[in-house]
Amino acid sequence: MRRLEGEFAAELALVRPDLSARYAAALPGARAAVLGRLWRGLLYEPLPGLTAAGPARVLLADGRVLTGPERRPYDLGEVPALRLDGRPHHHPAELLAALGLPCTGRLIEDLDHSVASMALSRAGATPPPAATLEDHEQSVVDGHPYHPGCRNRPGVSVAEQLAYMPEHRPIVALDLLALPLRECLVSGPWPASLVDGDRLLLPVHPWQARHVLPALGLRPHAVGAIRARPLMSVRTLAPLDGGPHLKTAFTTRMTSGVRDISPGSVRDCVPLSSLLTTLSARCGGDLRIARYLAGAAGPVDGEHSADLSCMLREPTREPTREPTREPTRERGPVLPVAAITRSMAPDPAAWLAAFARLALRCALGLLSLGVALEAHGQNLLVALDWDGLPYRLIYRDLADVRISPARLARHGIEPPPVSARLLSDDPAVLHAKLFGSLAGTTFGSLVALFGQGDRAAEGRLWAVVAAAAREAFEALPDTRDVRADREALFRERIAVKAHLVARLEGAPAGDSWTALPNFLSDPEGT
Repeated sequence: MRRLEGEFAAELALVRPDLSARYAAALPGARAAVLGRLWRGLLYEPLPGLTAAGPARVLLADGRVLTGPERRPYDLGEVPALRLDGRPHHHPAELLAALGLPCTGRLIEDLDHSVASMALSRAGATPPPAATLEDHEQSVVDGHPYHPGCRNRPGVSVAEQLAYMPEHRPIVALDLLALPLRECLVSGPWPASLVDGDRLLLPVHPWQARHVLPALGLRPHAVGAIRARPLMSVRTLAPLDGGPHLKTAFTTRMTSGVRDISPGSVRDCVPLSSLLTTLSARCGGDLRIARYLAGAAGPVDGEHSADLSCMLREPTREPTREPTREPTRERGPVLPVAAITRSMAPDPAAWLAAFARLALRCALGLLSLGVALEAHGQNLLVALDWDGLPYRLIYRDLADVRISPARLARHGIEPPPVSARLLSDDPAVLHAKLFGSLAGTTFGSLVALFGQGDRAAEGRLWAVVAAAAREAFEALPDTRDVRADREALFRERIAVKAHLVARLEGAPAGDSWTALPNFLSDPEGT
């Protein structure tokens, strides 16, 4: 047991001794789950000192050889051990340290945290009723399917993870911070229920209230004022009494990003919601945008602060009963694509075909107009009909889209007043944002989930996605932009986020990228 695993075990023995045995039993599986994600990164990312020599072998600059099971970039599943010059390594952090690659010190720490927190997640998880959106959100125990830091949560103790993390299904009581209204940045109509005279009442996550507010000389005006259930992103919560979802600041690193909310995001949220809603309607309305209704950021030393911020997002409502000839039949649930399980798709090809037609028609239509979504399994939700097939999509968390002012202008659309970081006319940027998330993550994880390692079955599923893409392109106008999008989607390689490279010491801020084999380019050849 590594040091951090032991620290987790010691704290767990104090706060939840009933979970101690389950935590110890979960550690080997958590190590193997993170090791599988690490192996994918070692095989497919441009790390200094490594050269991939096939889907099961990596050569080090000093002549050593790392071997493991064959792993395609979309594969899921645990890897119990990798062999470095024949010696087995079972722990991802231990292996990365043994490789001795440059600039990996903080990445080794990420892997240690990811293993310990995943074991805790698995130990505390119980089968949910899966009756509501929140139930489905909280059913995702292991996090990002490909990111080795999928459960990286430094600065969040065992007790706090049990109290705040969605897979443990807690009720979180948010505090309210009173701030001078005239000094706050406000976007959209801030609700009257969160105003007290000349003060704005800002919902604050209790972790933030405990760890961040004291250093700013602040304390809550009301403690535990809003009871809510955490969604997949941890810091976005659904109030028990209904109303907008609350996206709060949680200023620590989870997975690989710090979860604060920049003043720019607060300014952007309402005009960005308006643009995406308008464009979605132009694409046929099969994609609904979960709009931001309002946002606010409070001041610290005269500047609006990412640590004192909150955004209110339109709730994702369950579909109402549809009028049909069979009045007892209702639409199925709404859930994140990341929460889809194999049992939900008795006919995987039919399910994937319905989903792919929706996702590609909507996403490629928006791209042709000028917006590239980051359509991964957490941001993209699917509504199922009474037969369990997708019939509508919902997109949320808009801060990472990319907008092409030139494409918008070609369609007579005025670019919204948003941060410059969201704007790019570079097709490579637009394609990486959409295709890396949709093809590289969402479709990849679904094909792996449904194919279960049967390469022939996976090839047929990739062919289903490719056919849906061709159908979507054929329905679009034959413009220069659409032709460029089509050519990029069917290239032999596709850009996806490089999760390991992004966490190397000295890596530039923002996303890092790598090029992976594109299984849409020749799906039957897989």
